[in-house]
Amino acid sequence: MFEKNGSENLKTILVTGCAGFIGSNFVPYFLNRHKEYRVINLDALTYAGSLQNLEEIKNSKRHIFVKGRIEDRKLIDKLFTAYNIAGVIHLAAESHVDNSIKNPEIFIQTNVVGTFTLLDAAYKAWMEKPFIYKKGYEEYRFHHISTDEVYGTLGENGLFSESTPYAPNSPYAASKAASDFLVRSYHHTYGLNTIITNCSNNYGPKQHNEKLIPNSIKCALEGKDISIYGDGKNIRDWLYVEDHCTGIDIAFHKGKSGQTYNIGGRNELDNNYIVNKICEILDREHPKAKGSYKEQIVFTEDRAGHDRRYAIDASKIETELDWRAVEDFESGMEKTVKWYLKNYQGQ
Repeated sequence: MFEKNGSENLKTILVTGCAGFIGSNFVPYFLNRHKEYRVINLDALTYAGSLQNLEEIKNSKRHIFVKGRIEDRKLIDKLFTAYNIAGVIHLAAESHVDNSIKNPEIFIQTNVVGTFTLLDAAYKAWMEKPFIYKKGYEEYRFHHISTDEVYGTLGENGLFSESTPYAPNSPYAASKAASDFLVRSYHHTYGLNTIITNCSNNYGPKQHNEKLIPNSIKCALEGKDISIYGDGKNIRDWLYVEDHCTGIDIAFHKGKSGQTYNIGGRNELDNNYIVNKICEILDREHPKAKGSYKEQIVFTEDRAGHDRRYAIDASKIETELDWRAVEDFESGMEKTVKWYLKNYQGQ
């Protein structure tokens, strides 16, 4: 049996993937903001997750870590029973597009089968039958965190809205699209109280070194080539991770059941700008003995099926739920680079 930690008066939610980038930023924020909650943190601790990311809450009695996979139905059922899980915020996912091209199967298992497992366990734990919740369970909610990559790619103009048709172009995006559709189906078929949020590219502290921004910082500091795919003109909408955390929080508590909300930073920038901005900050904050970090920038063969442009219209969450991104890209990147300079250990 799992430990109770004397928290009978707390509302307990299951948050998956908390040892990863977004999760390890979200859980400390959430626990600090909401003293009435206890978080059960389920994470498989794959290469992309580390308990070192959660050092600031390691002694919290309102945070319980459980190592395990979201596809493990026996474990999931035990968690729902032992802790009377009153909500799910589902962040766990395989997320690196390059890895999905090399090994798509693990993306299907984690992102599709894992999401199904959580959904079905929540439905069985919370509901008597379709559209009939058990007494006292009526407000229990399943919040699925997804990506703007499910919408495919944009031309020079236009934005992704919640009504944009899905057109995933990578195995990663396809696996997330499938998981979104599963969440939608459990709402429409069974009446499960669900929310989906699709976010743009996150950046900030604790991101794994495989991603563009931390990888560029790491390579710069190690004196290695700073690689940019293709011509570097692929555009993304960049969202500071703490702004994403506030968006998740608001959508989980205030979003309308069955709805999707897009969360974006309104910071459309191409990879050339991103990498050059990193180098400019490093030149100022951690100058080389000679020359600029920009001299390390190189262009490499483009990624297969590389989407050209993503951009999110966040009007719905801004208007209906009164959410706003606080950080613009310049302020967020300053914080990000300084965090990596302080915490980079050569790993």
